[in-house]
Amino acid sequence: MAMNALSATDTAAPDWPVADRQAELWACLSTVSDPELDESVVELNFVTKAEVDPGNRVHIEFRLPTYWCAANFSFLMADDMRRAVSQLDWVKGVSIRLGEHMFADQINAGLAQGLSFQETFGNEADGSLDELRQGFLVKAFQRRQVALLHHLLAAGQPPDSIVGLTLAELSTLPFDADGETLLRRYLERRHVVGPMRPDASAFIDAEGARLSADGLPRYLTALRRVGVNAEFNSALCRGLLSVRFDLDTPFVPDAKAAPVAAQAVAATRPATSAQLSQG
Repeated sequence: MAMNALSATDTAAPDWPVADRQAELWACLSTVSDPELDESVVELNFVTKAEVDPGNRVHIEFRLPTYWCAANFSFLMADDMRRAVSQLDWVKGVSIRLGEHMFADQINAGLAQGLSFQETFGNEADGSLDELRQGFLVKAFQRRQVALLHHLLAAGQPPDSIVGLTLAELSTLPFDADGETLLRRYLERRHVVGPMRPDASAFIDAEGARLSADGLPRYLTALRRVGVNAEFNSALCRGLLSVRFDLDTPFVPDAKAAPVAAQAVAATRPATSAQLSQG
């Protein structure tokens, strides 16, 4: 949804209801994850501005660790923020701007007009954001599943008991504080690969098949590389962001800023085409 330019009255100091909604806005954004890293865009310090004006219109600005992040990935993150914030019943409009990115001008124009990725990039867009989003959600599910399985095994749960659990039974197991966090995060992504009925198998693979006790060690080993890649990319992105920006660096909402990170880093991000990835 396009946003109109702010008037003089829009910039007036907010009263307490607006301030309260400001906190709600940040809480909402904290639920949006970098789809590759499966970490909050707020905790990663990608969001540089999130404000509510007196007309209950939301203004968000964000930037990414590199100038070269693939266009589809960058648009996906902006679209996820727009979707999440639009669910707040008091929001009257959402303005999202990406700064200091090679496709910032094109992405920001598409976002301002409420266009899809395909509509924004036309023939250059190869594939849909829904397919890209689903792929990342599956990987996030796998990483969270592995973490929970390791926790259960370390707590002394036998493999045959673990794979035989239903979702209802899993939720009744005694967990410590760390386990409760792992369980909550796992259940947030479990719907990606199968139904969430109480009697459904708690642990299934990406195709929806129940895990087997005999195959559990091989399964965990195979998925370990997914977690290792994510951990490496997370550390890399945090490092690049801290080198490229600091909290006092002004936000530049266009594509004119000079790239600081090495172009090779773009290979760590997904791309839809050579024209859009530059990696």
